Amino acid sequence: MKIRDIVINPPLVLSPMAGVTDVAFRGLLKRRGGIGLTVSEFISVEGLTRNNPKSKRQMRFYDYERPFAVQIFGGQPERMRIAAEMAEEVGADILDVNCGCPAPKVVKHGGGSGLLRDLPRLETILKGIKQAITIPLTIKIRAGYYDNHINAVETAKVAEQCGVEHIALHGRTKEQGYKGRADWDLVRQIKETVKVPVSGSGDVVTIEDAFARWRETKCDGILIGRGAMANPWIFRQIEDTLAGREPFQPTLADKRDILLEYFELLRADMPELPAIGRMKQLAGQFTRGLTGGSRFRQVIYHSHSVSEVLERIEDYFETIAAGRTYIGESDGDAMSDTGEAPALDSCEAATVEV
Repeated sequence: MKIRDIVINPPLVLSPMAGVTDVAFRGLLKRRGGIGLTVSEFISVEGLTRNNPKSKRQMRFYDYERPFAVQIFGGQPERMRIAAEMAEEVGADILDVNCGCPAPKVVKHGGGSGLLRDLPRLETILKGIKQAITIPLTIKIRAGYYDNHINAVETAKVAEQCGVEHIALHGRTKEQGYKGRADWDLVRQIKETVKVPVSGSGDVVTIEDAFARWRETKCDGILIGRGAMANPWIFRQIEDTLAGREPFQPTLADKRDILLEYFELLRADMPELPAIGRMKQLAGQFTRGLTGGSRFRQVIYHSHSVSEVLERIEDYFETIAAGRTYIGESDGDAMSDTGEAPALDSCEAATVEV
């Protein structure tokens, strides 16, 4: 897939997820292979244009991530334009506009999927950004705002007319949130309507899902978000299949090592306490389906220090590798220590595929 002169190979995108796809997580998955494009967490233009340090930190990326897109959200045309210019200044290859997040705190200010019910405002925003930057402008949308008013094709037409060079669709409405199934037929409809590259998003959690969606829609690319949290090797596995190779199958040691590597990346990027919180979230995703995984998640959520996290990871994997039943020990409540909920799911929980 090409977005202007930028080659996305393989045509697989790590979908932006709030509270997840920070520089550590992106780096972790990029090293596994198979990702053609990485995207930042969605970033508030209010924060960027008011020089909020956290918002500026969210634009950081490693050079080996390229091609790299910064995704912004907001409802004010002028702030969106300024934020887009800031993204280009930091070296982003692509500027992506979020028109998909269903979180009330985003929508009530006119951002995210709120733009789907105000296409004239969206048009103003896109035209303003297009005039302000030289890097490609892309957009991620939903099926529509209301369940009874699906306007994804109309939105895609407006975006193309404004100079948008890639359109990604998550096939659920704002009202639907993350319930039910994503409508990939809408991806097909958009692909048949516009000339720019079109990608789809939603419910791709296996290799088979990805290839089925390609066959059904003839889309150019596929975005994977939550599926990559449960299986960080899914991009490599799809790339292997595309190349005619047997898909990589991670060993127990691979799963242990990726947790340890992620924790190391987090600790290098942020203070100890938030690093522990983020680690607990990913540990819960990576160990689903493993023997004793449920008990391990309980134990890891109640870890209070770096040494406890490391010891409990090693203990868990040593125990199940030896074929023994994992019991583990834990005490206290990790929630009070980290301020982070143990489970990751979606945008309304600030841990979402957006």
